[in-house]
Amino acid sequence: MPDQVVSTPAEQGPARSAESLRLEAYYASIQNRLLAQGLLRTDGGGTDVPFSEETLVQDFERIALYDEYTIRNNRFVAQQTPSHLRRWQQPIRIGLLFGDLVDMETRAKDRANVAAYAQRLSRLTGVPITLTNTNANFHILFLHRDEQKTVGPELRKRVPRLSPVVIDEIVNSPRSTFCVAYAFSDAENSNAYSAAIILVKAEHGDLMRLSCIHEEMAQAMGLANDSPAARPSIFNDDEEFALLTRHDEMLLRMLYDRRLKLGMTPETARPLLPAIAADVMRGNS
Repeated sequence: MPDQVVSTPAEQGPARSAESLRLEAYYASIQNRLLAQGLLRTDGGGTDVPFSEETLVQDFERIALYDEYTIRNNRFVAQQTPSHLRRWQQPIRIGLLFGDLVDMETRAKDRANVAAYAQRLSRLTGVPITLTNTNANFHILFLHRDEQKTVGPELRKRVPRLSPVVIDEIVNSPRSTFCVAYAFSDAENSNAYSAAIILVKAEHGDLMRLSCIHEEMAQAMGLANDSPAARPSIFNDDEEFALLTRHDEMLLRMLYDRRLKLGMTPETARPLLPAIAADVMRGNS
């Protein structure tokens, strides 16, 4: 299992900055507040949050066939726009990058969580997903703020075609962004993913780190958008659910259903979605 670091081992590295420590305290307060409000649920959705085939279709269209952001003036800007169906057509090879300041116990826990979730995603989508030390195409970064600022050269090494816009977004990711995923298309097919980068802020506590792993890895599979109407779902900015739900598992199965083709628009996919959703809810897909 990869255990790559930015430079020296954690025991010999520099102490964390005051900025990083403040960020840790801030994220801890956010997690505690959400838990006190009954949010960050880990039950996957119960009888209190029923959903129908019709709502599953609506949620799929909004989450899989619309983009959450567009690039304007070399910055990512929130703007819902119709998109195309995108997903992985090749095996996924996950490489982990831990910053110097991430201790060994935390690395082991993160590694185990990623490995278990990768197996789950593979079962749901049919895409082979493995963890690797070399030739990764799906990079998950666990970095403190101090390491985040200097990770640019490492990103360019890992994904040579990486846009300077994406590098800048990762290096300067603001406090309000808990974690983020970027998926990149194959050079020969703009709708087939060939690389992904996920940033998880290492200042998070255990539950928020696991929540980031669940949401960002699933989004990098092709469920790229969020919807305030989706429930029970992690693809909803209300933070009600921390971990992938039964509803979200169905969205992933729909996304990788062979009846849907790369590049489909909302209009071309829409006639097929009711039958696919019905099959998924009956467990036939």
